[in-house]
Amino acid sequence: MSTKYSAEFKKKTIQRYEKGVSIKILSQELGVSQSTIYQWRKQYCSIQTPNRTYTPAEFDAVTRRLTKLEHEMEIIKASGYLSRVPLQEKLVTLEGIYKQENNPYSVYELCEALDVARGTFYNHIFRRADRSKREKEQQELMLKVQQIFDDNQQRFGAEKIRTVLAQNGVRVSVKRVSAIMQELNLRSIRTDAKKQYKKRQQYAKRNLLEREFTAEHPNQIWVSDITYFKVNNYWVYFCMILDLYSRKIVGYKVSRNASTNLVTTTFRNAYQERGKPRNLTFHSDRGTQYTSAAFTKLLQKYGVKQSFSATGRPHDNAVAESFFATFKKEEAYRREYTSERSFCKSVEQFVRYYNEVRPHQTLKYQTPQAFEEKYYAGTIENDCSNSDTAQK
Repeated sequence: MSTKYSAEFKKKTIQRYEKGVSIKILSQELGVSQSTIYQWRKQYCSIQTPNRTYTPAEFDAVTRRLTKLEHEMEIIKASGYLSRVPLQEKLVTLEGIYKQENNPYSVYELCEALDVARGTFYNHIFRRADRSKREKEQQELMLKVQQIFDDNQQRFGAEKIRTVLAQNGVRVSVKRVSAIMQELNLRSIRTDAKKQYKKRQQYAKRNLLEREFTAEHPNQIWVSDITYFKVNNYWVYFCMILDLYSRKIVGYKVSRNASTNLVTTTFRNAYQERGKPRNLTFHSDRGTQYTSAAFTKLLQKYGVKQSFSATGRPHDNAVAESFFATFKKEEAYRREYTSERSFCKSVEQFVRYYNEVRPHQTLKYQTPQAFEEKYYAGTIENDCSNSDTAQK
């Protein structure tokens, strides 16, 4: 009948072996066959590494895990996925890990994992710190310029605002104040009051849609709007452009500033991606970003007709308003955003879902992407209609 030995007995035997007692002597002394002790050695003999001591079983498990991880890395590299990720996105990801409290990874390990040069990463970190400081100073100066402009009922131009700033100990050039005013779309009412009055009168008569939210084909009528959402202690602004035919979001952008640049950039990107459409009508509310000279000039350059909602009548732009209501109810109000980047990611994912997955009652429960593809394939049914006055 075979003898059963406890794990403690086996371990003590192997410990004596590790201290120099031969297997032959141990076999004679303990009355255990040498072959059995050899088996115990495989099971309990410690393996030393610079970081810790392993049993053979533990070391085998670590070896298998290492082989598995090596195979996973080989698959990732063979897929070419890392090469398709933009460098800026890699740098932002690495920065987030690098700045985590008790980060266990060295810069070498981080950069090696995502195939980024360490010099490039260090340059990103240092430039980011300098840029963050400049951005903070710029934001503070923009706030002061806006406050002086508003306190004086929009009467002051760049020179007068610079003078007030200097009186309060802030010394900047007229050129910088003028650039900030342009960014914030601030224009003194004194310089072109009559022109602006006529312009407002003209805009009041230019609602080309009159709440008829229909289109015969893609890129015939786009509608646009801006909403805002609070992330941590600051506001972020979300501008989008929607094609009335398919209700597809054809352009969007998120920014911390509700500036004219936000609208112009969103439009330019959409205009390029949609193949520079002709005979396009662009409808929006009468926000200063949309009525600005810069944006109006841009639309004129591309031959785009501009249409405006009446003041105080959100139903004149009901489809755009409805989209933002849907976004907030189905996405934004269900999340906890920790940064502008996390909000941007949420917007990106929701727009993709809205265009490609979410069915629309207006489109007979088809997705905007599918509805538009049917048009280009020439298979749109004759009885299909998208004449509802609001996005479902």
